[in-house]
Amino acid sequence: MTYRHPFPLRWNDNDQYGHMNNTVYYEAMDSAVNTWMMRRAALDPAGEVIGLARASSCEFLAPASFPESLEVDVAVARLGTTSITWDLAILREGAPDRGAPLALGRFTHVFVDRERRRPVPVPAPIRAAVEAELRIGEDARA
Repeated sequence: MTYRHPFPLRWNDNDQYGHMNNTVYYEAMDSAVNTWMMRRAALDPAGEVIGLARASSCEFLAPASFPESLEVDVAVARLGTTSITWDLAILREGAPDRGAPLALGRFTHVFVDRERRRPVPVPAPIRAAVEAELRIGEDARA
C-alpha cells in the first residue's frame, strides 16, 4: 500500500523555463509526508517528539508545469529504530502506478526529543500506521 497526496501546481511553481522549479519537488514531498504523519499517524508538530530532516534526494525524470495536478506517492524505504526513510514518487494525477514518475525522491526523518534534540524511538502511533498502511522496503518502488 501507498498513500497518494494531491499536489496541484500553482502559477508561481513555474520557473523562468516554464516548468516546475526544482525546489517545488521538495515542497511536494515534504508536504505529502508531513500531511500523512499528522492525519494518519497522530504526529503533533507541537508535541514532545518531532521529526527532523536528516537527508533528502530527488531524481528529476520529466517536467511538469502549471496548471497540471500532480500526486505524491508515499511509501517507506526503511523503518528504523529512530528514523524513517520515505520512498517517494511524484506522478501525474491519476497515474495508475509508479511506471512513469516525474521524479523519485528519498527523505529521511530522525525523530528527536524537542528540547534536547537527541534521537528517540519512532513514536508508536507512527510506527503502527507505517506498518499498517504503507509498503516498506524495496517492494515500495514496484
